[in-house]
Amino acid sequence: MSSATMASSTSPLFPATAILLLLLLSPPAAAQHDYYDALHKCILFFEGQRSGKLPPDQRLKWRHDSAIHDGASVGIDLSGGYYDAGDNIKFGFPMAFTTTMLSWSIIDFWRNMGPELGNAVKAVKWGTDYLLKATSVPGVVFVQIGEPYSDHNCWERPEDMDTPRNVYKIDGSHPGSDVAGETAAALAAASIVFRSRDPSYSRLLLNRAISVFEFADRHRGEYSDSLRNAVCPFYCDVNGYQDELLWGAVWLHKASRRREYREYIFRNEVVLRAGDSINEFGWDNKHAGINVLISKEVLMGRAEYFTSFRQNADQFICSILPGISHPQVQYSPGGLMFKNGGSNMQHVTSLSFLLLTYSKYLSHANKNVPCGSFSASPSMLRHLAKRQVDYILGDNPLEMSYMVGYGARYPRRIHHRASSLPSVQAHPARIGCKAGSRYFLSPNPNPNVLVGAVVGGPNVSDAFPDSRSFFEESEPTTYINAPLVGLLAYFSAHH
Repeated sequence: MSSATMASSTSPLFPATAILLLLLLSPPAAAQHDYYDALHKCILFFEGQRSGKLPPDQRLKWRHDSAIHDGASVGIDLSGGYYDAGDNIKFGFPMAFTTTMLSWSIIDFWRNMGPELGNAVKAVKWGTDYLLKATSVPGVVFVQIGEPYSDHNCWERPEDMDTPRNVYKIDGSHPGSDVAGETAAALAAASIVFRSRDPSYSRLLLNRAISVFEFADRHRGEYSDSLRNAVCPFYCDVNGYQDELLWGAVWLHKASRRREYREYIFRNEVVLRAGDSINEFGWDNKHAGINVLISKEVLMGRAEYFTSFRQNADQFICSILPGISHPQVQYSPGGLMFKNGGSNMQHVTSLSFLLLTYSKYLSHANKNVPCGSFSASPSMLRHLAKRQVDYILGDNPLEMSYMVGYGARYPRRIHHRASSLPSVQAHPARIGCKAGSRYFLSPNPNPNVLVGAVVGGPNVSDAFPDSRSFFEESEPTTYINAPLVGLLAYFSAHH
């Protein structure tokens, strides 16, 4: 029986807080997790996703240089950045969101990262160095490198890649306020990360964020309208560009403290639909993140004029709590948060990150979240976020860690080209487009362990097929791991 079913059959006289404690907040007995080891591996994963010329301190040695000539067709160096998942395409929209979330993880939880802080900062910089290249031409943002259909038709290592590396861009005639707004958010958030670590680089990031945001706001439109055949159905914007404009403005306000961005947020709150889709947060939908981020200032007593954002944030929290959650948010019998669509772990890590950060902001203000007849305390939010992290690390019905390389049992056949094909060291000769198919179909474990990769995860019944063919369950993505960095940093220091 799912938690939603259990909740509906519970007497309304039963205390709501007791319902929440009974439903999922108390996991089954399990060994204490090594959250710091998981943090180390979570960050290491990003080195396996690197594109371009790899640095001397590259730690995953089975990866080599790849796509070093990206951008040559348009006369611009667009090498670097991250492959989004198990393929060899560079999608700018999820890459920018990944960079934003890595930065937010550091901004809020850097004190808990210990020696891993340096590696987390490097992961951000690998993303921002690329985003600076992608925004180097005024009035243009290069948003994708590679031909998705050709790439997905092949199973080959990024080092062998010979599919077309087409360059896709947005400009004044072909707008993309969504991807440009997210890129501005990423650059602005990263500027905070580097403010004291590298002031000149921080200023470069902030200035570029300002110009990219101006472009996004001036030329409004969805990039999937301008580039539909290239970006859909892979990273098609189905939610609209309005949330990314607000998201970009919020991060620019936080990074620059300029009055104009505060006024922009206030002026556009209703126009850009800040209160929409409150139980969503991910690469395509920023609403919950916007409301939680702005609520910090409200809770600190610095922005009473943004009170509605805190109300939205409270509604978001109530909409995902077990027992009273919105129908779009379910819980598996084993306690995993679940939303329909592929790659469920992206929702688990992103929503759990917001639970944890909001609990932090609430604690500092000594506030709770009103949910009808009861109040959800900050400790309750933290407990639910920890329950999700523990599920990922192995406290689940299958007793399987969904992070590759963590624990005794984890996915061995992940949907990932570079991991599943022999490394260049093991097989120096090129492996062509279709020659790699036998490795895709092989029942054997992947030869290269992509340490730290968190896969899409089990279904709503807690079942998981450890098979490359089931890509929605077995494919890792950068935007699953990015918010998990902050979660693991916090729990490594507090448990």
